[in-house]
Amino acid sequence: MPRASRPVTITLGDLHRRVEARVKSGDYASVSEVMRAAVRALDREEAALDGWLSQRVDEAFADPRPNLPARDVFRRLRAHHARKAKVKAAGHEKA
Repeated sequence: MPRASRPVTITLGDLHRRVEARVKSGDYASVSEVMRAAVRALDREEAALDGWLSQRVDEAFADPRPNLPARDVFRRLRAHHARKAKVKAAGHEKA
């Protein structure tokens, strides 16, 4: 029976040792099996993130509170970051 897909060459860099360790442990039969599991895990992670983001967007659109003008939002963000920078700078002065 012919293969359903073609072989692919990938460069794993430092990850190669971790992949090989999984094969040597006996948890996986081959590097290909590790990579297939990794892609399936990435698919699950992305699906979970997409679901979470969709839920947050739906909640935002359903929020009955009035919208805030962008200038007010950015003013609050700048003030927030300025406070954090001030605290961080004060922490460095004590050191």
